[in-house]
Amino acid sequence: MLIRRMTATFGKLREQTLELREGLNILQAPNETGKSTWCAFLLAMLYGVSTKERDRAGVLADKNRYAPWNGGSMSGRLDCRAGEDALTLFRTTRRPAAPMGDFQALYTGTADPVPGLTGTSCGESLLGVSREVYARSAFIRQGGMAVTQDSGLERRIAALVTSGEEDTSYTEAVEALKKQLNRRRHNKTGQLPALEAELQETEAQLASQAELARQRENLLARSAELEARESSLKEELAGLDRWAEHRKRQDLQKAEDAAVQAEEKAAALRRRLEEEQVPENDVTVRLRGAIVNLNTVRKSAEKAQEAYDAAKSALAQAEEKLSASPFAGQTAEEARRTAAGPLPKARRSPLPLLLTALACLCVSLGAGYGVYFYFKNPAAALGAAAGLLALTFLLTLVLWKRAGKQARAAALTERYGTADSAEIQALADAYAALLSDRDAAKQEASARSAAAQGLWQSVDVNADGILEEVRRFAPAAYDIPSADAALRASALLRRELSEAEKAAHEARLRVEFQAGQTPAPENPDAPPLLPPERDRDAVLEELEAVRADLSALRSSLDRIAGRLHAAGEPLALQAAAERLTDEIAALESEYAAIELAMSALAHANTQLQGRFSPALGKRVAEIFDRLTDGAYGGVILDRTLRVSAEPAGTGVPRDVGYLSAGAADQLYLAVRLAVCDLVLPPENAVPIVLDDALSSFDDQRCAAALDYLRKEAEKRQILLFTCHSREAAHFKNDPAVSIQVLTAPGAKV
Repeated sequence: MLIRRMTATFGKLREQTLELREGLNILQAPNETGKSTWCAFLLAMLYGVSTKERDRAGVLADKNRYAPWNGGSMSGRLDCRAGEDALTLFRTTRRPAAPMGDFQALYTGTADPVPGLTGTSCGESLLGVSREVYARSAFIRQGGMAVTQDSGLERRIAALVTSGEEDTSYTEAVEALKKQLNRRRHNKTGQLPALEAELQETEAQLASQAELARQRENLLARSAELEARESSLKEELAGLDRWAEHRKRQDLQKAEDAAVQAEEKAAALRRRLEEEQVPENDVTVRLRGAIVNLNTVRKSAEKAQEAYDAAKSALAQAEEKLSASPFAGQTAEEARRTAAGPLPKARRSPLPLLLTALACLCVSLGAGYGVYFYFKNPAAALGAAAGLLALTFLLTLVLWKRAGKQARAAALTERYGTADSAEIQALADAYAALLSDRDAAKQEASARSAAAQGLWQSVDVNADGILEEVRRFAPAAYDIPSADAALRASALLRRELSEAEKAAHEARLRVEFQAGQTPAPENPDAPPLLPPERDRDAVLEELEAVRADLSALRSSLDRIAGRLHAAGEPLALQAAAERLTDEIAALESEYAAIELAMSALAHANTQLQGRFSPALGKRVAEIFDRLTDGAYGGVILDRTLRVSAEPAGTGVPRDVGYLSAGAADQLYLAVRLAVCDLVLPPENAVPIVLDDALSSFDDQRCAAALDYLRKEAEKRQILLFTCHSREAAHFKNDPAVSIQVLTAPGAKV
């Protein structure tokens, strides 16, 4: 058989297709990408999905484990070649209770149905072996390479060394005989032990009737004693109940006293608040809110006062600057006219001028006299004196004017700090600006003053209103802080009253509840009860023990009565003993015959082992030798397929359990492949499937196994699923090996 293509909606696979070729197919994919799902799908397409399998602890049945993840129904298609025919197999799900229960087999070229090929017979018809044989031979999973016993596999192995018939199985025959033996005797169960036990019981009944009667009398006496003790304990419990009711009434009285005390406290507080005219909470809250608002307004007034003070300071500074100006006291227009008007006349002292004139006169007279003295010419002397006098007068006049200018400049400088007219005009403009700043400062100060006065007035008015209300119940409140303290005290009193009323209400509710749970005294005039000597738990414990003993005694009495009744008459018991003896003898004869048959089968099985085990062991040894490169010699397998290997040169076989993990995996693989060679039909090259079967092999062992599988793939198709890349790398230059890298489910393969 050759698988060409598989298309699956199965588990995590969703309409995913896998193309396959002849020979060795390396199918590489990471874990959790659907390798094992493809393997399970192949089995499901060939043999179907079991509807009888149920979920077990930690293991889901295939019908549940491989339900499509997308919530759809299982379905699949398998294109293959069987002999010379190309076939297409379909499995779909019509009913959820029968997944992939609808089967159809068609010839690929014509779409004609394949006669005789059904969903039940498909796998065995195409492969030539049952599902169990195929799964235990050619279907190899990681960690599952060891070959386990199966009756179908056993029949095929036995057929190799007998006539070839597969109708009988040593295991099945032995199991059938074991069932017959177990039916007659299996440890303490079965027919023989039951009859022997019945006989012993019958004989014991005959011998123990008197003893049973004596025991019954003793038990009846003991039962009477226990019943009397039970009655006494019940009376003691009734006394404990009366004491408990008495304690409840005491607790009720305490609760009543506490409730009355709480109510009196609440009433006293209520009277106090009425006497002190303590306002209600809403009034207190309103007034305290007003105080908070008053404080807010006060802070605003303080800020407004600070702003007013700052404005006054700015005004004073502006006034001071105006006072320092040479134009102080003038308007802006007056200052500008003063600065633009004629320069002021400076006051000059005439004394210097008179002295200068006098000096000039003296000089002129002296000059005239000198001319006259030297020249004796009066006219010349008079002309000289007159000319000099005129010259000195002109000089004096020039000096007088210059002195006037200097005096005026000095006066301007003294008044304005400069004699420059432009600078004086600038001083006048600056003075006008100072006047404007002074006026703005006045307006700002006036506005600030009005705002501060309004706020302070609001503070005073509100404070007076608050104090007026507070003094109605707190006459000692002379200011806002004392009023706030009085309001706080009122709130505390109201809170204390509320808590007291709440406590009184709760106490009263507790009283009412306890009153409903407390019964009234049956006899109020009865003498006071005394405290019990022990607690209820001790009495109950003893009562339970007494009742347990009574129950056990009554059970024993019932059991003895039943045994006495069952024993019946002595004659009837004797007849039953004889009948049981005869039946035991007959069954023991059958048991001996079955043991003889099993001994004969075991002898025959031993002979059969000597015939098939060497053949299978020889083939395993050949394969194992190739896988280990001659590291091991012979291989021995028993009827249960337990395998041992002989290290080369030792001559001593070693059980597989003593081999290294790698060598054990190689040996198991060799057994698997040998079983495939000897068990699978030679006329039908059944595909071999390996699901991560080489993952535990090291690189050297893996390479040896791959080389063998490459050779084996010349005879049959092999599907090797792996999560490693070394298999593909081993055959990267081999065109006869198909290498595929599978994608995650949902992607195109």
